[in-house]
Amino acid sequence: MDPTIIHFEIPAEDVDRLKSFYENLFGWKIVKTPSDFMEYWVIQTVPTDDKGMPMRPGVNGGMYKKQSESNTPVNYVRVEDIDKALIKVAKLGGKVTMGKQEVPGIGYVAQIRDPEGNPIAMIHPTRE
Repeated sequence: MDPTIIHFEIPAEDVDRLKSFYENLFGWKIVKTPSDFMEYWVIQTVPTDDKGMPMRPGVNGGMYKKQSESNTPVNYVRVEDIDKALIKVAKLGGKVTMGKQEVPGIGYVAQIRDPEGNPIAMIHPTRE
């Protein structure tokens, strides 16, 4: 498994406005998903198969209602073992900002800041 960016998220103060912006600018397909976890819109930059995986090179993402000014866009890097990756973060000078959490039907996610304070997230998918 390559540790590569496989997902991104964009926070939005006005979801309808930002949805329209990206759909009209890039032709992305953005749809609200039914979820008990959170209010969430899936962004398709490339078509997906029946499992939600990209059918050609590209990275799909999501959009959610911004909760605070500190919410910024974040990229998700696929990792084989999120627990081991979180241990490495502190050893390498980074900081865990959101510990391991399960996203039902997706996998496990965590958010960190690199040694210069840049946000990045890790995801260990349970489906592929």
